[in-house]
Amino acid sequence: MNKNLLDKIHKMSPFETKDLLIDVAQKSFKKNKDKTKKYINAGRGNPNFFNTTARKAFTHFMHFAVDLAESSSDFKEIAFRCQKDGLYSKYLKFIKKAEKNPSLIFLDKAINWAIKNFKYNKDEFMFELVDAVIGDFYPMPYRILPCIEKIVIEYLFDILAFEKKDVNKYEIFATEGATAGMIYIFNSLKYNKLINPKDKIGIITPIFTPYLEIPELFEFQLKEIFIETKQEDKWEISDEELEKIKDPNMKAIFMVNPANPASVSFTEKTIDKVVNLIKKHRKDLIVIIDSVYANFIYDFKCLEEKISENIISVYSFSKYFGATGWRLGVIMLDKDNIFDKMLKKLPKSDLEEIDKRYITITPKPRDIKFIDRLAIDSRDSALAHTSGLSCPQQVMMSFFCLFELLDKKKFYKNELTDLLRKRSSNLYNNLGYKSLDVQNTSHYYALIDMVDVARSKYNASFAKWFEKNVDMIEFLFKLAKEKFVVALPGEGFHAAKSSLRISLANIETEDYIEIGIAIKELVHQYYERFKKSK
Repeated sequence: MNKNLLDKIHKMSPFETKDLLIDVAQKSFKKNKDKTKKYINAGRGNPNFFNTTARKAFTHFMHFAVDLAESSSDFKEIAFRCQKDGLYSKYLKFIKKAEKNPSLIFLDKAINWAIKNFKYNKDEFMFELVDAVIGDFYPMPYRILPCIEKIVIEYLFDILAFEKKDVNKYEIFATEGATAGMIYIFNSLKYNKLINPKDKIGIITPIFTPYLEIPELFEFQLKEIFIETKQEDKWEISDEELEKIKDPNMKAIFMVNPANPASVSFTEKTIDKVVNLIKKHRKDLIVIIDSVYANFIYDFKCLEEKISENIISVYSFSKYFGATGWRLGVIMLDKDNIFDKMLKKLPKSDLEEIDKRYITITPKPRDIKFIDRLAIDSRDSALAHTSGLSCPQQVMMSFFCLFELLDKKKFYKNELTDLLRKRSSNLYNNLGYKSLDVQNTSHYYALIDMVDVARSKYNASFAKWFEKNVDMIEFLFKLAKEKFVVALPGEGFHAAKSSLRISLANIETEDYIEIGIAIKELVHQYYERFKKSK
């Protein structure tokens, strides 16, 4: 590849580079005559697994709700909203008559567990679910349905390993996945002047590429300060990097925990350092955390509970339940948060300007909490009455939550983590390279530094030559063309330029054997070239 083209590709998002690599790999594969070879795309994080029980339960419940509404209608294909009174009794009749199967048994256990655990009025809870699953009304309240909110918060307590489980301490805004949640957060912070152009934002890297790109967009124009973690430190934040947070001009920090693409969660030691620093030096710091991979970690440690007043916590159901197509996410805030307090302290001129945005919502716009502003701003204020995640999506979300909450022995989690570990082993064993030895890894991605591979498999001289002479973009295109394997450049995640990222979630387990062999063979080609150059 010529240098001009390489330079252009280096500036592209790895997800856009992926499309170029796919095109090369597919065209080359079509010309391939070796029928034992496969085209393998390990570039996307969309899992190839998904939860079945919660989906089947959703289907059963949808049939119950629609059939119930239809049974009281005089029209052939038209039904009307169900009445609340006596609804739970009607549900019991449905359950009693229905042919028992595991998903229906789960459905009944889940509904009754929620009623008992949250002390719900049976008819009110059933009406919320029935009305929501049919989807014939706008979400009301638009932030999230009230019974479902408590279920989701309880679920987040479980996966984030909260010690104090007070569902009344937090509030949720249901969003169309974590990415939508992030856009809403940055927009509302901007609209409400909690962040402004040229403000500094700390980003803990490596990180999901769009999170590097959002702050730099024209509408935000934030100055990114990278708080870098390294493989040799097992992806923990060093004391030197932590010092950057003390800068009073840094308005916010942004992180993914467990990390994407490093796949490691922070240890309790690192978390305590961050928490202590913020409490001592930066009580006003905004902390935005994406915890989508928390489910895949045993003994997970989080920041959310320890400095909850500073944190905007974002979570998506896409990875653990295989639900990227459902677009299910949430934003969680402590009711006693710094954002509401910061709003009250804004200059009068700023408050008057912000008032204009929300004056059509209420005669007292300054009383609107920040979490409600997130929901309002998601529809640009004027369409606030139409905001909120669709009601059927909220029901699906609640069933996913209840499934995990009722799985006390974590059978589903154990099955998934064993699957990902097997894929990781297949990759590293066949590459002939040892994976990072840490307990707190999700095994969702493999971030591999090829210079370290060169050193480990051969010697330091080859590693030095490899680092100087091998462009990783060129390496990946060679991998795609000759081995029909697609992986992403780690550089695009602000990882080492010599690294590549492989998703361990999106292809067949045996395919990782082929990927490991393919990368090993390609590295050996470079080693042969290195020997000839001496």
